[in-house]
Amino acid sequence: MTVVALCSGGLERLVSNEIRKLAEHSKIDFRITGTGFGKLRFETELTGIYYALFSLRAADRLLLEAGFFPAADFDELFEGTRAIAWENYIPKGMGLAVDKVRSNHSRLSAETAIQAIVHKAAAERLCKCYAQARLPEDGAAAKLRVYIEKDQAQILLDLCGKPLFKRGYRVEGGTAPLRESTAAALLLQSLWRRKYPLYDPFCGSGTIVTEAALYAWDVAPGLARHFEISKLAFADEKIEKQIRQSLAEKIDISRIVQIYGSDSDSSVVETAKTNLKHTLNMIDAASAGAKRPFSPPKLWWRKMEEAKAPADEGFIITNPPYGIRLLDKESAEALYREMAVLKNNFPFWKINVLSTHAGFESFFGSNANRCKKITSGAYETYFYEYDSAKPVSASSQNTRTRNPADGARKPVYKHDSGKPDPANSQNKHDRNPTDSARKPAKTVTYTW
Repeated sequence: MTVVALCSGGLERLVSNEIRKLAEHSKIDFRITGTGFGKLRFETELTGIYYALFSLRAADRLLLEAGFFPAADFDELFEGTRAIAWENYIPKGMGLAVDKVRSNHSRLSAETAIQAIVHKAAAERLCKCYAQARLPEDGAAAKLRVYIEKDQAQILLDLCGKPLFKRGYRVEGGTAPLRESTAAALLLQSLWRRKYPLYDPFCGSGTIVTEAALYAWDVAPGLARHFEISKLAFADEKIEKQIRQSLAEKIDISRIVQIYGSDSDSSVVETAKTNLKHTLNMIDAASAGAKRPFSPPKLWWRKMEEAKAPADEGFIITNPPYGIRLLDKESAEALYREMAVLKNNFPFWKINVLSTHAGFESFFGSNANRCKKITSGAYETYFYEYDSAKPVSASSQNTRTRNPADGARKPVYKHDSGKPDPANSQNKHDRNPTDSARKPAKTVTYTW
């Protein structure tokens, strides 16, 4: 079976690594057959699909590829769609909806017409197979997506229902919540491991803190929710139950972890505590009443400048206000300047910051060791990674502060060995965000 995983642009490699590790741990064959901006294509069996739905942390959605065929005109689109064995996917009594259509570099570009043709062709085959005049218009409906690229049509069937980042633990999200899959991706990108302390001084509703706890305790992120696949014709309740049980048995909340979060807004700290409590209750239910953790994440009401390192070494992973939904741009930039105190309060800690501001480094007072561009929805964000920052004096900090208008620096991208990595330096998602001198290439981006 061929599956397409959707993710934020720039996270394709992380999701690919997750799939490879999933293959190692589950002993199930996963074969990645293609990648694109914000998507990966892989082949696996039904058991592998269930494992991926439950286990992938950085992916946003999984779709089954029902068909892939030439579609230079509407006749080819109709015949190709009708030739798909829809009766193997959609059971009798279930409706059908074409949820999204995208066309690029193709002769067929009228999305409304494409939507109507695909629906008509699929419905015609299903009605003939089930000997009914029309498909049900009420109740559950299978959702399709159609992507036409260079006159090749790809028909995809949704397996998730709600996106994968809807874990189910977040009761309240606050004003500008971070997407759960993005929070998990920041943990993976930073190379944080559960043996290291982690601190989020802008914890908000607690998404990074909670995702870190799930990762540290080996809790599969989708274990507490249900998926659209269970309504489809090829669903296997026995396989799903076995995988749920297998993943629940791997949960180990007795591990001692040092995960901390704080925020200057006492109300959002209470929200984070509520979400964390709900998460612990969900883990209890999934793990059949396993022992409570000895060291659950700790959350405080505390101003950022008052945050202190609870250990000699560790990771700060945080998502301060962007100046879009919280604060304005000038206030956000002032906050980034104030964040330089973290280098003194957390000496020898790795500092990792997600921001939409391409000039964050200038206000923070030093250049990041690495910068990862992540495109999520309408926003382009940058993940700045600082290796074990040593404390700096106020005077030395000021000499390092660079004006964003001064021009671009040449970034050095490193891999685990600490040596320059030419392959990474050429990655279009890892370019220097302050590089205003280079005119960006014209691109076409799908909203998957």
